[in-house]
Amino acid sequence: MTSIERIHAALEGRPVDRLPAQPMVMMFAAKHAGMEFIDYTKDGRKMAEAQLRVAEDFGLDCLLTCSDPAREVIDIDGEGSVDWFSDQGPAINESRAALTDKLKLKGWKVPDPWKPGRMFDRINAITIMREKAGKGMSIVGWVEGPLALGAELRGLNNVMVDFIDDPAFVRDLLDFTAETAIQYAFAQIAAGVDTIGMSDAAASLIGPPLYREFLVKRQERVLSAIKAKHPEILTRLHMCGNTTSLFDQMKTLPVDIYEIDFAAKFSEARGGIGEGRTLCGNVSTITDLLEGSPDTVYEACRSCHEAAGANYIVGAGCEVSPLTPPENLRAMIAYAREHTNA
Repeated sequence: MTSIERIHAALEGRPVDRLPAQPMVMMFAAKHAGMEFIDYTKDGRKMAEAQLRVAEDFGLDCLLTCSDPAREVIDIDGEGSVDWFSDQGPAINESRAALTDKLKLKGWKVPDPWKPGRMFDRINAITIMREKAGKGMSIVGWVEGPLALGAELRGLNNVMVDFIDDPAFVRDLLDFTAETAIQYAFAQIAAGVDTIGMSDAAASLIGPPLYREFLVKRQERVLSAIKAKHPEILTRLHMCGNTTSLFDQMKTLPVDIYEIDFAAKFSEARGGIGEGRTLCGNVSTITDLLEGSPDTVYEACRSCHEAAGANYIVGAGCEVSPLTPPENLRAMIAYAREHTNA
């Protein structure tokens, strides 16, 4: 089976030759390829090189285009709110947040992903990945979810206060960021991805009432727009932290792959999201992959597999640390290779 065939079979509960493995490797991939992460994030050719190498050397079932939270931010409002580091991802400096003045939002337009910029750099990486890897390898495109991008533009602490002090502004902000995600997803699909991943990292911080009022419908808008225009494209949702209280709402979304962070229990994810839905991840990036041994990683994968059942993709709860011992990541892939969804 090709990687894409293996993933589709897992989604549908059909027999696979082995479980698909899709751990989130970014800084690990750059380190494995011998490059500083700033080069990985700033040059799509470097990202493609690192992803192709780590996938081949470890036997992964995807090439991942996620890298950092500043691509859309910079194309919307420049680099003024971004701090760069040589060997870690760029970070948003909230003291210089792009939307310190909320009135700026009215003057913004959704950026064109095809114009030169950081959004286009990811598209360039996708084009190279598809050319080099061929049609059978899964390429996972990536967009910032409505709240993730909203928090990156406004500042996390500021937007949390805005939920209470200025809900109308939050609605306008999330409408803008949702449309940005839709247009960016369409561009990445045109470049050759078969999957769109969406990260909405701050969602676990707001709780069920605010998630219901402000966010879930806008996540649905993004994912439904992708499915309506490109029904063949898979959707993958990643929300950092403990999302257990949100499962009953998350299950209503048109999501093919739910990537569950290790802060949430996989058994509760299966019960909360429902049978027949595909779960990915949940292996701890800290106690298992970073601090554990090959044996503990292997057993963590077994525990996740037992909790998830047939519709399961082997992976980590969040990004694999660049300090992770390579033999621990190999143990994760070994579990996938030695097991099926039967």
